[in-house]
Amino acid sequence: MKTMQRAAKIIKLLKKEYPGARIALNYGNTVQLLVAVMLSAQCTDKMVNKVTASLFKKYKTARDFAAANPKQFEQEIRSTGFYRNKAKNIIAAAKIIQKDFGGKVPDSMEDLLILPGVARKTANVVLSTAYGKNLGVCCDTHVIRLSQRWHLTKNKDAVKIEQDLMKLIPEKDWEKFSLMTIKHGREVCFARKPNCSSCFLNKVCPSAFRV
Repeated sequence: MKTMQRAAKIIKLLKKEYPGARIALNYGNTVQLLVAVMLSAQCTDKMVNKVTASLFKKYKTARDFAAANPKQFEQEIRSTGFYRNKAKNIIAAAKIIQKDFGGKVPDSMEDLLILPGVARKTANVVLSTAYGKNLGVCCDTHVIRLSQRWHLTKNKDAVKIEQDLMKLIPEKDWEKFSLMTIKHGREVCFARKPNCSSCFLNKVCPSAFRV
């Protein structure tokens, strides 16, 4: 089966299985969405949601995050891991948003990538979720792992994997593909021991029963 055909079949089956796939992070506005995605790096969405449940009651705007006490903020997000670097980036990004964008999270890839701690993965999530803009495929750990197992890419670098997927997946499905793939990675295609025997993709997945 050619790669393009395999990709089409996988997308069709994912849509059938996960019609309501959505972002798992909780947030109240676009600034909080950006912060939640930044906190999710190397951390589960479940833990992020646990931390932001109280965090977002205190910090609601870019101004709030920009004015945060670094040491105190570090402790407030400590459970998400890499908290010192995350705190530094979030506060710095909030200051730029407040100063250069009037407190509103920018709605362009170019402007988002200016923000400290924001790479294409984070930018893609914010653009698609908050602004309805499909400018790429969000390549988190699940998307990277599964796209390799499905032989949709031979690359290991997230940027190159995204470029490969954008050639195979219709633009209208970029956001949906990411959300469905993430859900499948969490529920079926586990990192260490994928549940191939119960997977609805096992007939089209080149790695099924051989991992």
